[in-house]
Amino acid sequence: MRVDLKFTTRGQIAIDNFDNSELIEIFTRYINTLTKHYAVDVSVPVDMNQNIRTEGIVKVFLENVNCDVNTFFKELGRDIKVPLKKRLNEAGKLDNVFKIDVIK
Repeated sequence: MRVDLKFTTRGQIAIDNFDNSELIEIFTRYINTLTKHYAVDVSVPVDMNQNIRTEGIVKVFLENVNCDVNTFFKELGRDIKVPLKKRLNEAGKLDNVFKIDVIK
């Protein structure tokens, strides 16, 4: 199953402070941490995520899904705010970073 994580307007502003490889590394690290608590295998393929900032999307693949996908990505969204907010140049609240679009 493929899931596209589409950045919100504020999320897009936050990711503009990172380069592509940093974003892949951050998402991979936080996803790997979450998969210790959720029964799902998730990958962030580098070849499909070459232009994250330009497209405003991170593409992830899920296999062996034995958990609620929405809950998994809701928690990922909360966790991923931490590194993104550290480089956010604007003061203010970083609400939802991305919205999920499940593509089967």
